[in-house]
Amino acid sequence: MKKPYIICHMMTSVDGRIDCDMTAQLTGVENYYATLDALDVPTRISGRVTAQTELTSGERVPQQAGNFGKEGVAQNTTATSYNVIMDTRGTLAWAHDAAGQQPHLIIMSEQVSPAYLDYLNERGISWIVTGQKQIDLARAMEILATTFGIQRVAIVGGGRIDGGFLDAGLIDEISILIGVGADGRVNQPTLFDGRPETRKPVPLALKDVQSYKDGAVWLRYTVKK
Repeated sequence: MKKPYIICHMMTSVDGRIDCDMTAQLTGVENYYATLDALDVPTRISGRVTAQTELTSGERVPQQAGNFGKEGVAQNTTATSYNVIMDTRGTLAWAHDAAGQQPHLIIMSEQVSPAYLDYLNERGISWIVTGQKQIDLARAMEILATTFGIQRVAIVGGGRIDGGFLDAGLIDEISILIGVGADGRVNQPTLFDGRPETRKPVPLALKDVQSYKDGAVWLRYTVKK
């Protein structure tokens, strides 16, 4: 299967928590985007919750009846890189892509309504629909590579989308910027969440370590296949 080279890049506390409000308070947070840029991955993937918080006004589109019910693709904007958002049922509200610096690409399951796809088309936003009830991540990445020509992507949160890609065996590299601080609160999102309890740990190989004067550490691992 053809797919992009996929890097999961996240900032965590020393105990592996990734809550954005918390990590924003950690010493070393100013290195996050510099380390992300150093990975040379202009196309970035966010989950719905992260996208709603960081990429939209927070508004959602009212759900309409009907399911699209089949695989489909619309490349409404041609670009060399995209902001990719995983939004299973198609819920987030977007401005017209002509006003943005980097076009969006929304990936959804077949449960999305045809009306929401029309909504995206009207705004010049590209989309992929694949997977009956949940997004077929492997097929989505294949379409991203073959139709949109994307060779490298970075997953930038949150824990559920990170865990989904890890469980599907799609991640090639894990990049972790560890900030100087511990969280310790219960029920907080972690780097990888949601894998079934029966799964074994995914083996990794250390690729690089970089430390900063402020105490932050940047770790890079390749995923053993």
